[in-house]
Amino acid sequence: MHPPEIRARARRLYLAGATVAEAARAVGVSYPTVRHWCKIQPEPRQQGTALRCFRCRPDVDHPTDPAQYAYLLGLYLGDGHLVTTARVPVLRISCADAWPGLIGACEDAMKNVLAASVQRVQSQGCVSVQSYGKHWPCLLPQHGPGKKHEHPIVLADWQRGIVAAQAGDLLRGLFHSDGCRFSNRVRVRGKEYVYPRYMFTNRSTDIMELCQWALDLLGIPWKMNRGNCLSVARREAVAALDRHVGPKS
Repeated sequence: MHPPEIRARARRLYLAGATVAEAARAVGVSYPTVRHWCKIQPEPRQQGTALRCFRCRPDVDHPTDPAQYAYLLGLYLGDGHLVTTARVPVLRISCADAWPGLIGACEDAMKNVLAASVQRVQSQGCVSVQSYGKHWPCLLPQHGPGKKHEHPIVLADWQRGIVAAQAGDLLRGLFHSDGCRFSNRVRVRGKEYVYPRYMFTNRSTDIMELCQWALDLLGIPWKMNRGNCLSVARREAVAALDRHVGPKS
């Protein structure tokens, strides 16, 4: 049995950017053991985590930070995955290395909603922001086996109330995961025009309908370019969406 401080040091090195092999050499422990500490075994759950799950508290019927919950829900519906087959469920959301601000915002949302601790697991080109917690399934009942577009994604009644009041934050999460803001170039009668535009792409019809519903709640016009791709292109619509989403950072 290795001392807890050795395990903690190995995890700190790994989360700071060291590889498993580098962390193992630094603490003088075998590679398989350090890999288990860093990638498989969860952090010990801190006291009080259950009290943050508003679904399990009889005296609370809403999240402490509804805006952060709606944002995290949007990220989860886009690039998230909730593993419930492990001893302790783990929520993972993939974020591209190109958007360090998004990685930090995802981590903050997890902490503000439920997480006692959050880990960043580096892969080629992306970071998996993850948090172990027994109560993640309570807050994200859309989880299920397989790909999201292969099974229904329906908000619970209590979720619809939160999202209806925080539609902009849900959209921010959806567009930060599966959307983009870019400069569209068109040429009309030999003259080039450049204007900003938002695109959102998702193979799940249910998730696409949630995005459409949230846009409608905010009075933002949209159109479908194709079956799995939504566009917001009118000048006033882009300006309105900028107030809620804005470009990734």
